[in-house]
Amino acid sequence: MKKLSARRRHPLAALVVLLLALAATGGLYAAFAPAEKAQADTAAQSLAIDEGKKLFAVGCSSCHGLNGEGSSDGPSLVGVGSAAVDFQVATGRMPAQQPGAQVPKKKNIYSQHEIDQLAAFVASLGPGPVAPTEEQYKSTNPDDVAAGGELFRTNCAQCHNFAGKGGALTQGKYAPILENVDPKHIYEAMQTGPQNMPSFPDTTMPEEQKRQIVAFVNHLDSEPNPGGLTLGSLGPVTEGLFGWIFGLGILIAIAIWVAAHTTKAKKS
Repeated sequence: MKKLSARRRHPLAALVVLLLALAATGGLYAAFAPAEKAQADTAAQSLAIDEGKKLFAVGCSSCHGLNGEGSSDGPSLVGVGSAAVDFQVATGRMPAQQPGAQVPKKKNIYSQHEIDQLAAFVASLGPGPVAPTEEQYKSTNPDDVAAGGELFRTNCAQCHNFAGKGGALTQGKYAPILENVDPKHIYEAMQTGPQNMPSFPDTTMPEEQKRQIVAFVNHLDSEPNPGGLTLGSLGPVTEGLFGWIFGLGILIAIAIWVAAHTTKAKKS
């Protein structure tokens, strides 16, 4: 009887064994699964860089050099980051058709997958602004429109016009119209400062403020215009010229018509 009692297990022994087994399984998963995922991510990133380098050699290297070092026809791309590539290529500004004071927006020739590959290669040349996620540029706060309007009028309206209608700059350059621009591209433009635009890094303009400006610009596209003809939304100068040239011209034409149809004019 003593031997049987000695061999009898404690009631909680089975539970302890089960917990130890689960802990061991979880420990093994924690030890190996993240490593496998990291290796898979690294392999995918390396593949994207390799494919991006091939695309770069065909479409970009003639101006920017085989390794993005730049040339007399194009600046160095070392350190511009993936955000600059996504903006320039997705908006069709790059590859450029011809040199000029400013490269215009046009239909892009790459798919988003190819753009991501190009961006991965250029980002590998040196650290720079990273293309934003949707959470960074998509606003969910209705108050962002008003806050973004104040920021826009302070930082952007001098070139883009208070209604985002664009404007002329010096030496054939211009601030483009912001109508129907992808929110992601507005955010990237603030990140990277393309062409004549200054850049607004997070140290100068925090992520929240950039998101608020994006919300305001998007609101301009949907805002109704009860005033009719906007005349480019350029303000009182344009409206005054329109009034003087066309309004006064119409009044003069009416006066001439009335004078030509008076009784005295008919007798003569």
